[in-house]
Amino acid sequence: MGSHSGLLICFLLWGSTELCNPQPVWQDEAQQFVPSMPPSVMVECLEAQLVVTVNKDLFGTGKLIRPADLTLGPDSCEPLVSADTDTAVRFEVGLHECGNGMQVTEDALVYSTFLLHNPRPAENLTILRTNHAEVPIECRYPRQGNVSSWAILPTWVPFRTTVFSEEKLVFSLRLMEEDWSADKMTPTFQLGDRAHLQAQVHTGSHVPLRLFVDHCVATPTPDWNTSPSHTVVDFHGCLVDGLTDASSAFKAPRPGPETLQFTVDVFHFADDSRNTIYITCHLKVTPADRVPDQLNKACSFSKSSNRWSPVEGPADICQCCNEGRCGIPGRSRRLSRLEGQSVSRSRRHVTEEADVTVGPLIFLGKTSDYGMGGSTSSPTSVTLGVGLAAVLSLTLATIVLAVTRRRRAASHSVICPVSASQ
Repeated sequence: MGSHSGLLICFLLWGSTELCNPQPVWQDEAQQFVPSMPPSVMVECLEAQLVVTVNKDLFGTGKLIRPADLTLGPDSCEPLVSADTDTAVRFEVGLHECGNGMQVTEDALVYSTFLLHNPRPAENLTILRTNHAEVPIECRYPRQGNVSSWAILPTWVPFRTTVFSEEKLVFSLRLMEEDWSADKMTPTFQLGDRAHLQAQVHTGSHVPLRLFVDHCVATPTPDWNTSPSHTVVDFHGCLVDGLTDASSAFKAPRPGPETLQFTVDVFHFADDSRNTIYITCHLKVTPADRVPDQLNKACSFSKSSNRWSPVEGPADICQCCNEGRCGIPGRSRRLSRLEGQSVSRSRRHVTEEADVTVGPLIFLGKTSDYGMGGSTSSPTSVTLGVGLAAVLSLTLATIVLAVTRRRRAASHSVICPVSASQ
């Protein structure tokens, strides 16, 4: 009777008995994760290659997808026809192919891309039986490792090579926790949250430098040339996203001249069904002792005072943010990969500018999103389940309380003495 009642409670609370039965999760010997079913997407991060294997039963419904509906990365790379089987589709691409994004953090090289399932009607039909889905993919490679203490021959290099290696700068853009103490563990947000971004340059043995965020644009994919897009920072350091109903702003004071922190109120594109956002910023540096100016600044808009204010430097350097004309007209409106190629190799600072992308930022709660974790419950069904669980809990509590009171009353019953008749 006890086991049957337990199953009944589980069924009422969760809608099935699956969650009442323990399932094996870890192997005792190897301590490796053992899923209850094969994953839909498997990623192998090789030394110079990215291998993605996709289960044709991508959604776990028994309805197989078509390989022609799958592409990888912004360049829409197609799967290997020779590797196509009855159950799986396989991609094999180089780390720098298919428009993959690359980000340099303090301890890792991060390559990011996405798997896109874009179903199209078959034959002459005008209907679809599978969902559109986009799966973010990321490979991390550590930048530090153990090396031998033995000398590497030859032990000398030309002086010119030494100069260039010392002057190479490493730019990074990272998603941080709210207290700025560490990288954010999960890139998921709800609308109304605030993203904390930290731009940084690692100078090595270079002279002290001051970092600036020249321009930032948000897009649904790592390719900042795609549409739709939203400009976050413009006009050589004006955080224009704070002009709207957002409270986006640079953090003052800086932790150091080589670091610049700012917050962005999260959002999603109204006419786009994807739930991912990538933010690409153009970062640049100046000597730390140079006074900030209109071309090199970090300005935030304050709604309370209705004016722009800089993180450092004269207050008047932000006045051009109102007019949108700071320095060379139109130059800060574009992120250009060609600028770095046009710089002469004879320049002393060969890497003083860079375009860096952070993402994906994943937004939860959109009704059109399909969760790759397998959850397809609507908000209404979730609310109904929670309400049913609450009612059942209150009912059980009432029954237990009533039984307890009866037992207490029985144990404290009063025996009235009966007088003997004379």
